[in-house]
Amino acid sequence: MAVIYSNYLKSVIKLNFLLTHYKRRKYQDMQNRPTIIGILGGGQLGRMLAQAASSFNVELRVLDSDPTCPCSTLVPRCTNQSFRDEAAVYNFGKDCDVITIEIEDVSVPALKRLAAEGKLVIPAPEIIEVIQDKGLQKQFLQSNEIASAPFRLVDSPANAFDQDTQYPIVVKLRRGGYDGRGVVVAKTELEAKNSFNKPCVVEECVEISKEIAVIVARNSNAEVRVYDPVEMLVNSDANLVDLLSAPAEISIEQTETAKNLAIQVAQKINLVGLLAIEMFVTKSGEILVNEMAPRPHNTGHHTIEACACSQYEQLTRVLLGLPLGDTALKQPAVMLNILGQPGCAGPANWSGLDEVLSLSNVHLHVYGKTDTKPFRKMGHVTILDQDLTKALEKAKFVRSKLKVIA
Repeated sequence: MAVIYSNYLKSVIKLNFLLTHYKRRKYQDMQNRPTIIGILGGGQLGRMLAQAASSFNVELRVLDSDPTCPCSTLVPRCTNQSFRDEAAVYNFGKDCDVITIEIEDVSVPALKRLAAEGKLVIPAPEIIEVIQDKGLQKQFLQSNEIASAPFRLVDSPANAFDQDTQYPIVVKLRRGGYDGRGVVVAKTELEAKNSFNKPCVVEECVEISKEIAVIVARNSNAEVRVYDPVEMLVNSDANLVDLLSAPAEISIEQTETAKNLAIQVAQKINLVGLLAIEMFVTKSGEILVNEMAPRPHNTGHHTIEACACSQYEQLTRVLLGLPLGDTALKQPAVMLNILGQPGCAGPANWSGLDEVLSLSNVHLHVYGKTDTKPFRKMGHVTILDQDLTKALEKAKFVRSKLKVIA
């Protein structure tokens, strides 16, 4: 009996040792991960990233010049300086373990300095540099033989056209365009010449059947996950996404082509982070890359409720060096952008909330912007249903009732 007890005691001691060793290793493993995440930009994308990252017990810090930015009510450490200012970004980043973005228009020189000093910057400054400039984006796609609309680069549209130009054409500012600004579909030479007076990309106008988007994630171990394509409907007045539906109503072959194209782009650009890729499906069935964004994106808002792992949790996993999450679509979804009403500017007033929130599987996200103005993104609504047609019908009701006015 004494021998049996002795052996038992040894087993218990050995098991306790193994458990203690495992816990210590686990603790050390977590200790070696970033614990302070710095976000350049305090808008709604930063706000939703902060909401997801809070589940991982990390400290969040935000750099944004607006003291009332959407992140300000959620993140205690908001530094009110410009994310375009090199000194401000550099000093902010020095005290963070990892730095990420929710907008591309940030100081790349500061991020390059931080990266050179050993700070973790996700996405890499070189990727941000390429995507900040639509001309460099197009050249990247062209050099890697990734299909996109034919283009040329001009210093200024004012003197760039002649009688041989075929209209309509698409004129895009190389830098600074955002949320529908910086893009003109010119139907005449006069419209083209009056569009902008800065360097631009000029694209041929392709015949589009659908506009879709794909979000892809890739971590430092080259692990890749890609979300199913979504279909976008664009508000022609504001030139930004009005509604998206998931999954996109395209063929199985087109779905696989779009997903593989997203993976190809992520690998070619050596992505560590999250990349949203807007694409065209032409009337002949070809899929072309339109534009890219190296961050969470409007076309991935639905993933919060509709996917196993949201785009915001996915980015958090990349930032912390964790395995990527499951991108499976749990249920068909429709996402509506809630925009400021035309002709309304001033303190935001929401109407129709009671009627909208009385519906089942309707999820409201209010961004916390105190003032509204025409076509400003004030929030979004995600609607889930096993039947996408029913979700779209419900979205029409939400659109008719939910308004943001001054």
